[in-house]
Amino acid sequence: MCGWFSHQKKINHSLSYAWVYSISFRSPSTRFSLLPVDSFRKKTGRLICTRCCSTLNHHPHSIERRWVEKLPRRWVLNKLFQVVAALSLQSIGSSVEAAMGSTVDPSSSHEAAWKPLSVPTQSLLFDVDMDSKSHGWLIGANGTILETHDGGEHWEPRTFDFLRMDEEINYRFESISCYGNEGWIVGKPPILLHTQNGGKDWERIPLSSKLPGEPVLITALGPNRAELATTAGAIYTTDNGGKNWKALVKETIDATLNRTTSSGVTGASYYTGTVISITRDCNGYYLAISSRGNFYVTWHPGQEYWTPHPRDSSRRIQSMGFVQNDIHKGLWMANNGGFLGFSPPNPSLDTVSSIPFQRVDIRTGGYGILDVAFHQQKRNEVWASVGSGILYRSFDGGKHWEKDPWLDHLGSVLYRIKFVENSGFILGAKGTLLRYNG
Repeated sequence: MCGWFSHQKKINHSLSYAWVYSISFRSPSTRFSLLPVDSFRKKTGRLICTRCCSTLNHHPHSIERRWVEKLPRRWVLNKLFQVVAALSLQSIGSSVEAAMGSTVDPSSSHEAAWKPLSVPTQSLLFDVDMDSKSHGWLIGANGTILETHDGGEHWEPRTFDFLRMDEEINYRFESISCYGNEGWIVGKPPILLHTQNGGKDWERIPLSSKLPGEPVLITALGPNRAELATTAGAIYTTDNGGKNWKALVKETIDATLNRTTSSGVTGASYYTGTVISITRDCNGYYLAISSRGNFYVTWHPGQEYWTPHPRDSSRRIQSMGFVQNDIHKGLWMANNGGFLGFSPPNPSLDTVSSIPFQRVDIRTGGYGILDVAFHQQKRNEVWASVGSGILYRSFDGGKHWEKDPWLDHLGSVLYRIKFVENSGFILGAKGTLLRYNG
């Protein structure tokens, strides 16, 4: 801005007598008043300095003209320079945001993407599923089974007579899957529940005492059809509502690893542990992490045994999953210390070899990544739950990440992110439940 104002006729030493504008802009942080009337004039909807012709690209919300006497010259000059500097900074900020374009969420200035909900439990929540847009189920530790009829906004506890007989047993329900009105629930100690009428009635299906491991994952595939996986890596399928089960894998994970001691996978020989995580994609592929996090195993339909794979980093594996729930889109892997990587599409799973993972810069400050989930419709929108109740988000498929400003240090660990039936939920400790608002 030029120094022209100091030469106006109505300036008398340190005081000025002049008409001034009181101008306010739509942005709450940009309001200025007492600007000299001769310094600016309106032209084509913009403010222009009449001496240096500098255009200020901001539309005023309101302009009031009034006479002010005994106006200190230095005060007027300071105000004038403040307005020009502030408006220039806003213009630069707008240009930077426009330049970033694809990596910045266009709705970042709107309401929070996740809404904390109140549920009638303080137990750790493990899984959620919806059998319709409005009706669904939420399960967790201490025998927690909750039901919603309004899309997850409110939840009510459910109890069953056959569970009351086992009051001395503290069931931990870990997996639920629905297909229309049919639903399945598994938990520990080994228990399997089944409904065929939308949850009005549940029946308990007996499980063999010789079942390898404990049931940890159930997937509804159609009417009376489901797949059951255990912590030992056993996979079973039923097509008659759970009356009979057929094994899909010939032996458990530890049996396979101890039989093929020359697999070359560090930590696989003489393995006696279980898996800490097991997931299934939409094509029937399974992925599991060893209890020590030093390797992982995969299985797909048609294979007789699990295939072990070494991790491609010295850091232990903390969590893994399928990109967009599809092995053909690739895998993601989170390692201790907040490291996250993605494999190429269609990774080779039939050979005992290390799959390369491309690391991304997520900058969690050393906090571990507990889960990563892809939005079902907005495929480039990805969410990651990080230790200490922090969420990170990406809007370009996981290439660039930023911390969610609305949920900084929620105060509860968030273990699971799941998108179902156009809805999304985040589950955590102490009855923590968040619902997606997007």
